[in-house]
This record gives sequence, structure tokens and C-alpha cells, in this order.
Amino acid sequence: MPTERKQQIVKEIEETLKKSSIIVLSDYRGLSAARLTTLRRRLRASNSEIKVVKNTLSRLAAARAGKEALVGSLEGPTAITFGYGDVAAPVKTLAAYQAEGEGLAVKCGLLGGKLYNREDIMSLATLPSREVLLGRVLGQMTAPISLLIGSLASPMRGFLGILQGRIKQLEEK
Repeated sequence: MPTERKQQIVKEIEETLKKSSIIVLSDYRGLSAARLTTLRRRLRASNSEIKVVKNTLSRLAAARAGKEALVGSLEGPTAITFGYGDVAAPVKTLAAYQAEGEGLAVKCGLLGGKLYNREDIMSLATLPSREVLLGRVLGQMTAPISLLIGSLASPMRGFLGILQGRIKQLEEK
């Protein structure tokens, strides 16, 4: 029977798993406590957090939260990053931190109930921000309307050009 403290940890992790939009598992072997604190600060700025919890407790919490896909990946020293807003923000932070030095290796991630491998999760780091993507979509949506307006205005412009030419001809006579 788990102790009261362990039950509390499982409950906290379960609640955190349920409210996360993305969950990234990383191997933190070789990461010092000071570097982990630095990473925690950076992740906090991107509306996410990282926790190191025993795998047995994490497996129990994942099963209770309905995130069974994570259970098989909770092997070895594992840090769990929970993202609460933009799904790419924590991955971008982890990728930037991983590029700075050794000690952190992304293993996999859970997004939308599906487990993705390292390469798929790290591809999120190259995505533009949500605002840029929304701007692109909006631009693509308004492009046909702009072309239609231009096409509708084109005959009118031509007709006005002919009228102005005729007025000029009549004025010269």
C-alpha cells in the first residue's frame, strides 16, 4: 500500500496530466540540479513545467488519467514536461535548451492522446508561432476575395479609360 505522500504525488501528477495539452518525456541523465532549475524557469515562461517523479508513480498516474500510451515509455531517468497552452512552446524551449549542451534528451511525447516519437515531437520546434500560422490561414482565405474584387473592378477601369480617352479626343477638336 503506497504511503499518504505517494498517493498525494500520484493525484497531483494525474491532475496535471489531465489538464496538459502536450506531455513530453525526456531523459535527464547528466543534468545537474542547477541546470534543471534554469530549464524550469525557461519552461515557466512558455506556460509549461517540468517534473521529475518516480516512474512507478508516473505510470500509476498516467493509467488513472487515461494516458496509458505513456506507461510503456516511462523507463529509466525520466523528466516529464507538461505544456498548458501552445503545444509547440514547450518543445521549442526544450529543443533550444538541448542544443545548448548535454544532459537532456527528448524521448517521446503525447499530443492529442497519441504517442509520438522523438523526431515527430522535435518537428514541432520548427513550426512558426500560432499567430503567424493564423495570419497565413487568414491571408489564404482572403486571397480569392481580393482576386475577385480585382477581376470585377478590371472591366470598370477599362471602361473608364475608354471614356477618358474619348473625352480627351473631344476636347482636342
